[in-house]
Amino acid sequence: MEAIIISGLPASGKSTVAEIISKKLKIRAINVGDIIKSKFSEITPRNYWDTDMGFSALKEREKNEEIDKSVDRAVLRIIKRGNIVIASYVMPWLSNVGYKVWLDASPEERAKRLAKRDKISLAKSAEIIKQRDKENHILYKRMYGINLGKDKKPFDLILDTENLSPREVAEIIIKERNKKEKKQKVKGD
Repeated sequence: MEAIIISGLPASGKSTVAEIISKKLKIRAINVGDIIKSKFSEITPRNYWDTDMGFSALKEREKNEEIDKSVDRAVLRIIKRGNIVIASYVMPWLSNVGYKVWLDASPEERAKRLAKRDKISLAKSAEIIKQRDKENHILYKRMYGINLGKDKKPFDLILDTENLSPREVAEIIIKERNKKEKKQKVKGD
């Protein structure tokens, strides 16, 4: 089975959906953000990137692109082996294999999710979303020329997650990926 690569802006549901798919399909899940944050701290809570420590790490990554690029090279090798689900901002653009999914949600919805997950005010989470969107856009545009959130050409499936639960999103991804694999098998026979 080819790899499933899930992308989307912060708090769009990438990690949560990847974990659900991993359990349903009994395959490994990798969150590329978790690998990168482990380069900066052994203490890496789920909300790491939303903290001062996370924003400081982001500034360091902007100064030293090799941090991200070395992780990306390793993840690309893993993707080629298949049987994995990846949560990543940039892998859909970097990998020439895999079933690629973009998770869409408005900044307001993502702020609500972040506020609930991190138990912070909606105003604070909205500010964090705004800052992370801006910083990620700058980082990946400079590093790879990716227009994160705007260029959706590499995707097999684009899902508006605004009114869907993570389980519903995972079910849709699995169903659509299975349809694609069946079509490919029919063409190959």
